[in-house]
Amino acid sequence: MFYDGYAYHGTTFEQTYRCYPSSFIDKPQIESGDKIIMPPSALDRLASLQIDYPMLFELRNASTDSFSHCGVLEFIAEEGVIYIPYWMMQNLLLQEGDMVRVRNVTLPKGTYVKLQPHTTDFLDIANPKAILETALRNYSCLTVGDSIMVPYNNKKYFIDIVEAKPSNGISIIETDCEVDFAPPLDYKEPERPVAPAPAKAKEVDVAEAEPKFNPFTGSGRRLDGRPLSYEPQPGAANSNGQSHPVASSSSSGSEKATQQNRGKLVFGSNVERSTKETTKVGAGKDRKQEEEAEKEAKFQAFSGKKYSLRG
Repeated sequence: MFYDGYAYHGTTFEQTYRCYPSSFIDKPQIESGDKIIMPPSALDRLASLQIDYPMLFELRNASTDSFSHCGVLEFIAEEGVIYIPYWMMQNLLLQEGDMVRVRNVTLPKGTYVKLQPHTTDFLDIANPKAILETALRNYSCLTVGDSIMVPYNNKKYFIDIVEAKPSNGISIIETDCEVDFAPPLDYKEPERPVAPAPAKAKEVDVAEAEPKFNPFTGSGRRLDGRPLSYEPQPGAANSNGQSHPVASSSSSGSEKATQQNRGKLVFGSNVERSTKETTKVGAGKDRKQEEEAEKEAKFQAFSGKKYSLRG
């Protein structure tokens, strides 16, 4: 016979009891595990049945249909009553004196379980896995959806069973079970520092190239207002951005002389003109030097006769 994936062998034990927390009996140790205290009549009934050991049970709240799994610690409760951990009553939404149905089950041995602490305080423990391993020795089974309580250093830590394999209810007695942790319920992702806005690249103002002054690139004009005898060519720019008029290969020295005679203002005349001017300037300087020498020769200071003041 199978029920919700769990097997029931032979005649099934099933009984309804009133439940009370551990505070109603001098057995506070049951709060740190998942074992319940049942009446002696239950032991007699279970002994006559062919059941698997260790004894595991399903507790179900008929009014809410919530259920969990547990083991048994002792058979010393009053008839018709069972004592269960208070945290288990909270999981089953049970109040003191409520009715709960108890049924024996066989659970597969667990191979994997994922746990989620309620608070990040549990992660502050020096070695949480070691503490958890010690605490789980008081548990017989785990059920997905339950919140178990792990006491440590006078503090109670609640942990949710998030996932279990190979089924939602597993036995953890004498088995190697892989344990994984999910982030605590109150865990908040650390706020990432807001990256500063990328500095805007400095806008490089590409200044428009200012027009450079290129002398003597304009059109020519005659002083007498007459039309030009030829159209001047545009100047060719040199390496400094300046331009020089490009002389036509067809013009000759006689034409230049004619242009000067006609009154056209031409810059950069031929070498012959500059040579004549240099010769005239040199001749003028020689004449001035000769005149000064003649004056010096005529006038000689203190060259008169010598006289005595005594007479």
